[in-house]
Amino acid sequence: MGCLVSTPKDSGGNRRRPGNIGEVSVYVPGLRIPKSVDFFQSLGGHLSKTLVERLTALRTRIVVMAGQEAPTITRTRRKTATQHGGSTLADLHQALEDYLPVLLGLVTDGSQLQYKVQFIWVNQEDDAEETAMFNAWYEVLSVLHLMAMLLLSQANLLLLPRTSADGYQPKVSEESRRASIDIFLKAAGYLDCAVRHVLPQLPSELRRNLPVDLAEGVLRALCLQALGQGVDIQLGMAIDSTKATLAVKRRLACEMVKYWQQAQDNIMNLPLSNGWGEKHRLFIKWKYIEAKAAAYYYHGLILDEGNTEKSHGMAVAALQAADEYFKESKRACEVFNAAHPLSRNPPLWGTMKYLSEKIPKDTSSKVRINRDLYSYEKIMETAPTLPDFALALKPDEYQLPSADPSWNENVQLSHIGINQVNHDKR
Repeated sequence: MGCLVSTPKDSGGNRRRPGNIGEVSVYVPGLRIPKSVDFFQSLGGHLSKTLVERLTALRTRIVVMAGQEAPTITRTRRKTATQHGGSTLADLHQALEDYLPVLLGLVTDGSQLQYKVQFIWVNQEDDAEETAMFNAWYEVLSVLHLMAMLLLSQANLLLLPRTSADGYQPKVSEESRRASIDIFLKAAGYLDCAVRHVLPQLPSELRRNLPVDLAEGVLRALCLQALGQGVDIQLGMAIDSTKATLAVKRRLACEMVKYWQQAQDNIMNLPLSNGWGEKHRLFIKWKYIEAKAAAYYYHGLILDEGNTEKSHGMAVAALQAADEYFKESKRACEVFNAAHPLSRNPPLWGTMKYLSEKIPKDTSSKVRINRDLYSYEKIMETAPTLPDFALALKPDEYQLPSADPSWNENVQLSHIGINQVNHDKR
C-alpha cells in the first residue's frame, strides 16, 4: 500500500542549486528538504487533538529549519562552525531526533495509520523535483537520511584545516579528527539501519520507485563512504604516531581501498545524472583512486624490506603504481571540483599531505637505485596484488527508538471515547 507521486524536474519547485559549495573534505550530496503536510486533515478523525498538534509542531519545526538552513549548510561556513560549534546542524539534528519517536507511532504494530498521510520531500540527486508517498516508512527513511547528511556536514566542518595560533600552516586538530571518526560511525549507523530495518518495511513497488537519493545503492555507498573516510583519518593519525608500524599503516590503507571500492560498486550503475548525483559519483571515484595510491605506497615499502631480487622488483612495481595512482587522483580531484556545484580543496593536511611529498620522492629514489641493479625487464610490469584484510571499522549499532509515550495516552483516550459511546447507546 502507499501511493507514489513524483514531480518532474521541469515543473519548478524548491530544489536548491548552489553554484559553489566551497571547500570539501567530506562530500555531502545535498540535503533533502521536507514540505509541509496537513496532519489534521489526514489524522484528525483518528488521533487526539493533542497528538496531532504535537506531530504538526515537530514536523513544522523541521520544515522551517531545513528550508532556511539547507542552502547554507551545504556551503562551507568556517566562521559559524568555529564560533558556534555547528549549532545549526546540531539544532536541526535534535529536531529530527525529537520528531522520530512520535512519527514511529504511525507504524507501530503495522498500524493502518501509516498509509493516511502523504509525505513530501524535495530530492537532490534524483531527476524528479520531489517525491510524495502515502507511507510513513518513507518519512522514517527520509528522516534517517537527513540525520546522516547533517552528521556528514558536521564532519566536513571539523575536517577543514584552521590556521593555528602559532601562525603555522592550517591544520586539523587531533581533537577534531577523533570527533570526526565518531561522527562518521554514527552517520554510518543511521544509514545501515535505513538499509537493514527501514527499506524492508516498504512494499517492493514503492522501493522500486523511491528517488535515487534513497535507493539502496546510494544509502550503502554513503555508509561505506563514511567508513572509508573514518579509516582515512585513522591512517593520518597513524602516520603522525611514532608507534604505528608500516604494517599497521598498510593495513589501514588497504582497508580504505576496500571501503571505497565497495562504495563505487554500489553507486556506479545508478542513474545519478544531475549535478549533485554526478558529483557524488566523481567524489567516490577520486577517493578510491587516492586510497589505492596510499595502499600501493605502503605495500611497496614493506616489500622493499625483503632481501631478494624479486621482492625489490615487486617493491618498485608497487611504488610506481602508487605514483601513477597519485597522479591520477589529482586529475580525478580536478574533475570533481569542476563539476557543478563547484567546489575546491582545502589546504592539504593529514594522509594526503604526507603522501603528496613521500610518494614522488620515494618512487623516484627506489626506481633509480634499482635500475642500476636490475634491468627494466626484471621489474614487474604490473603492480603486485594488494593484501586482503578484513574490514575492521563497522557502523555504530543504531536502533529505531520506541514510539513516544504520548501514543499510549492516545490509545487510552480512544478507549475512553469508545466506552462513552457505548454508555450513551445504553
